This record gives sequence, C-alpha cells and structure tokens, in this order.
Amino acid sequence: MANVTQFRISEAAELLGVSADTVRRWADSGKLVAERDTNGHRIVAGADLAAYLSTHGRTDEAPSTSSARNRFVGLVTGIKRDTVMAQVEIQAGPHRIVSLMSREALDELALEIGSVAVAVVKSTTVIVETPAHNP
Repeated sequence: MANVTQFRISEAAELLGVSADTVRRWADSGKLVAERDTNGHRIVAGADLAAYLSTHGRTDEAPSTSSARNRFVGLVTGIKRDTVMAQVEIQAGPHRIVSLMSREALDELALEIGSVAVAVVKSTTVIVETPAHNP
C-alpha cells in the first residue's frame, strides 16, 4: 500500500491559493474534507485535495509567486497508465497541465494522486492569440 500524502492546513491553503482561515472555514462547512492527526492538527489528504482542485481549480484569493515562468507547482489530480506510457494531470493554480511520459518515469517518480509535482514546460513555439472582442 502506498503512503498517503497529507497536507497541513497552511500547505493546503498555499496549493489552493487561499488563506489558512479560508481552508479552516471550508473544512468546518464540509466543503473540503479535513481530519485531525494524532496531535490534533487538521490535515487534508492529498487525494481529497486533488479531488477538490479537479472540481474547483485554484481560487487565487491570495497572491502567488513563482521562481521561474516555466515551472508550475501543483497537485497530481489524475494518472492513466499502461504498460509503456503514462498520462499525468497536474492542477497548478488555475492551469490544468497534462504530461505524457514513459511508465518507467512515472514509476521512478513515484507519483500518485495527491502528490505535489512541478511541471516544467519547454517549448520552441509559443502561440499568442487575442480575444475575439478585443477592446
């Protein structure tokens, strides 16, 4: 059985883009599942946090920062695997990033739903579009 990833309220708040008080309110109201650890601290299971992010995305109530423009820290929200390849979905703030990788790489990274992961994007082409109704 794999280890269950757990996050303290402050860590969950950072991943969700909200304050710790907001996460506590969500836990109190049942909007987000949180339990107490053996020391009485509230914790959120990684799988529960991934499910919430898959449904609601990140709210960005609080400002976020990034050390590099092409690195997206997020939570693994989905994994599909076969014998050779794997597809990993990461919710990084308001962005859903999908990566295709070898099954061997997935196994070496030991990724599971609820794991924190960093999506690093490298591209030689960037397409820029404008909205249909540009002011």
